[in-house]
Amino acid sequence: MRTLITTAFVSLDGVVEAPGGEPGYRNSGWTFQGIEFDPAAYELKGREQEEASAMLLGRVSYQAFSPVWPGMTDDFAKYNAMPKHVVSTTLKEQDLVDNWGETSILRSLDEVAALKETTEGGPLIVHGSATLNRALADAGLIDRYHLLVFPVLLGAGKRLFSAADKDKQALKVIESESYGNGIQKLVYDVVR
Repeated sequence: MRTLITTAFVSLDGVVEAPGGEPGYRNSGWTFQGIEFDPAAYELKGREQEEASAMLLGRVSYQAFSPVWPGMTDDFAKYNAMPKHVVSTTLKEQDLVDNWGETSILRSLDEVAALKETTEGGPLIVHGSATLNRALADAGLIDRYHLLVFPVLLGAGKRLFSAADKDKQALKVIESESYGNGIQKLVYDVVR
């Protein structure tokens, strides 16, 4: 079975919306505003590219990343080369870009579960995709969280975690570190 990893830049109050400057959100670009850059805090992001074998995205994140990431050959070379799976009920084949490698559309969480069951390939990594992440968590499909928690409170915005009334989900810390700029790295395995 393949491991499904969610990776996120997240505010202390759980917001994941527009960390890199995506338009339409009033705090857009919050990861770069007033926080000193510390390369050590981002070591996890480089390691993710080495460990993941495929990317899983929701439609909104796919449509935000696909025009930009293919041209970022230095920063995202491994991500650009790996297969992508977009979870969407509305995206059409003709909406897929042709310069970002192999891409397939999954129409349901059952198809995501089936992809996880395959023995070919290593971990699947989810970038962005707040709505997809909440649905994956509610369906019990996430195996690990890679979180870089930023020392900011944003209030409104898309949240990483679901507000669904459900049973408690235990997590096991497998890695953690705090950095001088206030960012905390928290890596959790989901306890089953």
